[in-house]
Amino acid sequence: MTTLRDILSQGAQMFLVLLLAPLLTGFVRKVKARLLRRRGPPLLQPYRDLIRLMRKDVVLAENASWLFRVIPYLIFAGTWVAASLVPTFGSGLLFSWTADLIAIIALLGSARFFQALAGMDVGTAFGGIGSSREVMIASLAEPAILITVFGVAMIAGSTQLSRIAEFMGSSEVGLRVSLGLALVALIIVALAENARIPVDNPATHLELTMVHEAMVLEYSGRHLALIDLSSELKLLLYVSLIACIFVPWGAAPADSGIQAFVFGAALYFGKLAAGGFLLALFETSIAKMRVFRIPEFLGAALMLALLATLLRFVSGSL
Repeated sequence: MTTLRDILSQGAQMFLVLLLAPLLTGFVRKVKARLLRRRGPPLLQPYRDLIRLMRKDVVLAENASWLFRVIPYLIFAGTWVAASLVPTFGSGLLFSWTADLIAIIALLGSARFFQALAGMDVGTAFGGIGSSREVMIASLAEPAILITVFGVAMIAGSTQLSRIAEFMGSSEVGLRVSLGLALVALIIVALAENARIPVDNPATHLELTMVHEAMVLEYSGRHLALIDLSSELKLLLYVSLIACIFVPWGAAPADSGIQAFVFGAALYFGKLAAGGFLLALFETSIAKMRVFRIPEFLGAALMLALLATLLRFVSGSL
């Protein structure tokens, strides 16, 4: 019975993140529209877009290789697995031992590599520009998030998310400056990784400014649906990751009953809603920066992460 409960709870988390990812994107769009005094698209519009794309035929370029056809499935699989590993409504689930921050970053990095490769596969100018910009952003964002992970791991004593969430929810943490710096650094990286303002505008199609959209211009049909769903899953992953590390309260332990899991799921919905509202509020309050300013923006995240790790190292040696 215990094994069956563990399998059901882990499967519920996997399908929960898959179902909530388009809803979070629709919620952010709706809140942004209301803040700008517009009606905006319906809350369930991302689901309709995915269904419509799934029904359409795939149009491929003549010089597209077999890798161009396979990459959308690889990106979706890697992003879904990474998002499913982050504890949401419960900790200590069946696959919690694999929920390591280094493994999640590796999965996201692999998905980013394949996406950049797909942008260059067909040989269009826009795809090459988008891939080069994506690699440039990744070369600055990955060191920042890795050092942030090291700083958090030094405080919690582990890189496993379940143990980090348990430690962060205990009274041993207290108020730490290093955690605040790590939180700001992780938010900056999350904005860059998800192609959000001020790094990129997810609603634009201007050739000289877009990054993510430039790499997927040649995709259509179910391939484009998988890539869009992967982007929505990635946004959900980072919101869940921030909530798991810095707002870990409410997650049900592994040996809890159904009521604890239901309460944890309800609290998780509230965390997603709060994160989506803050993201929409931030994006409506700031303009997109120029491309050559992005290294300075991500460099600030790297310096904050280094400072957080240094402060933890110095305070631990006293």
